[in-house]
Amino acid sequence: MTAATTVYARFRETALRRGEAGFLNVLPETAGIYGISAGEISYRVMLDRVEHWRSAFASQGYGEGHRVGLLLQNRPVFIELWFALNALGVSVVPINPDLRISELEYIIAHSEMNAAFVLAERRVEVEMAASQVGRPIPVVTDEGGVPPPFGGARPASACDASAECALLYTSGTTGQPKGCVLSNTYFLHSGNWYRDVGGLIDLKPDCERMITPLPLFHMNAMAVSLMAMLSVGGSLTMLDRFHPRTWWASVRDSRATCLHYLGVMPSMLMSAPPSVEDRAHTVRFGFGAGVDKLLHAPFEERFGFPLLEAWAMTETGSGGVIAANVEPRKVGTSCFGRPAPEVEVRIVDDGGHDAPAGMPGELLVRRAGADPRYGFFREYLKNPAATAEAWEGGWLHTGDIVSRDADGDLHFVDRKKNVIRRSGENIAAVEVESVLNRHPAIRQAAVASTPDQVRGDEVAAVIIIAEATIADRALAEDIVRWSLEQMAYYKAPGWICFVDSLPLTATEKIQRGGLKDFVARLMRDGAFFDLRDLKRRQV
Repeated sequence: MTAATTVYARFRETALRRGEAGFLNVLPETAGIYGISAGEISYRVMLDRVEHWRSAFASQGYGEGHRVGLLLQNRPVFIELWFALNALGVSVVPINPDLRISELEYIIAHSEMNAAFVLAERRVEVEMAASQVGRPIPVVTDEGGVPPPFGGARPASACDASAECALLYTSGTTGQPKGCVLSNTYFLHSGNWYRDVGGLIDLKPDCERMITPLPLFHMNAMAVSLMAMLSVGGSLTMLDRFHPRTWWASVRDSRATCLHYLGVMPSMLMSAPPSVEDRAHTVRFGFGAGVDKLLHAPFEERFGFPLLEAWAMTETGSGGVIAANVEPRKVGTSCFGRPAPEVEVRIVDDGGHDAPAGMPGELLVRRAGADPRYGFFREYLKNPAATAEAWEGGWLHTGDIVSRDADGDLHFVDRKKNVIRRSGENIAAVEVESVLNRHPAIRQAAVASTPDQVRGDEVAAVIIIAEATIADRALAEDIVRWSLEQMAYYKAPGWICFVDSLPLTATEKIQRGGLKDFVARLMRDGAFFDLRDLKRRQV
């Protein structure tokens, strides 16, 4: 049997082999939130659904070169549509449901998507965004029929491993998100890596059960969790999001053998009082990143399984993943392991020279062997300059500052790029600033990260206001509420301080290094308004 070259082919192989075994598990809590049926969806049932969609898309002329947006949260239909479209050579564009009108406009126009499947309550908004950028694509819910694609029919294609499978948008430092073109190989290799890496990540064929609260519009759930279970014939439980109070009940109900986490999760779980049920689960390991150094060992002691720290990014996929999956893991030191032989790394100083052991520097990665980009993203869509910059000198420049100890293990230090990482979401400061500067009371805004015990980072804005404006808490609250209408809730400022001037360069640009120190000093002085309670998901 030839190896599968597409995500759909991998799924079909596993589905035909596993048959009535469970593929997706929808817990009652998630079913209630989504308004869908609870219970296990078998591989055979999922295959039937995928083939139904495939036939419907094929009859309407969907084919190679088309893209379809998916704003469906973690519903099983997301996966049904993705696999069906992949079978025809169509790429999908996962859409973060927290995005608002201006962000939707950008993604629809930039991706040149040909249709979008969205939540019923978002249909009008997405239609409006498409219309305003002059691309009136059909916007439908999963309850309706499949409409013809905008731009006309194209021939379907089984495609090969190098064909585009998905387009994921990731925040950068230049304002607008970049579209990472991800091939079938990207996803297939991710599943293979997880299946084969071994050590403490010892997945057993046809019996694993994974639970994740992470979203399918990120590579973690879409390329890692889903492809891992698909590649070992396991069952995946996807929650709508992380619910601290019911998390352990969900873990027990799902019968999970492994789970995925972000750093914010252990912090929240450790804040709950100890319980006799803390170890009443079947989890062998957690896989994730960013656990608080001080909580790492206490969490493992309390809940009885290791949190295996790893490093990757959308651009690397699992082609450049590094994981602390073997002992000693150096718990509590921000250690994420050492590179496997198939991954080459450099740690360089600001001059591009290799940093000595123990000295922090930027992490550069590539695949060992003939193809240094194997398993990585293919390119930034319509941005060859950014792609070339990322791969300058034949290495992917990650923007992450790490150090390497005497044993060769890597430790995360900080982020070089001006990106705020709040609860796993990357937020470009420039993008937030561009929105804030449109507020009528703001003359100029600058945004930086400030540490947050729960979220990792929080968005702090220092603002010069227009004349004849009163700088008080009421104005700060007004700015946050206005921001929540303009962009995803997590990007809005959680802290606001009004100032007379900002640290600027000689060319009147914001001095990023100086800004970080400026914010830290103002925070110590108590000059900020704390507005974090206003940051709520918009419904």
